[in-house]
Amino acid sequence: MLDITLSVLIILGALFTLIGSLGLVRMPDFYTRLHGPTKATTIGVGSLLIASMLYFSTQTNSWSLHEVLVTLFLFITAPVSAHLLSKAALHLRVRSVVEPPPLMTATADDSEFTTAAPPLNPSPAPQPTAHHSP
Repeated sequence: MLDITLSVLIILGALFTLIGSLGLVRMPDFYTRLHGPTKATTIGVGSLLIASMLYFSTQTNSWSLHEVLVTLFLFITAPVSAHLLSKAALHLRVRSVVEPPPLMTATADDSEFTTAAPPLNPSPAPQPTAHHSP
């Protein structure tokens, strides 16, 4: 029974890791490429680590906590690093293939937000006029 459980965890982990890696290669821009490794690969590696923990816990008749610590570290650092990478990309104005969402403006009571889409053809800034005195 343990062999079947370990096999299922290893195959699921390998499939999720493969899907996350394919997402990294196949997605069109930085932001969508960031999604594959942070979601699917985290679950895949977590599944592999759980399988390793189960195997070594049964072989040594004691709890294998190394894998638990690695899994905890992985689940904490992967989302944080993805968030920091996306914030850096936003700061550097890295282009995306999707349109940005409309701008959000607060109403007077700040309880609701309304969308204020930018104009499609913004008018040029008004030019100062020269006043001549006679």
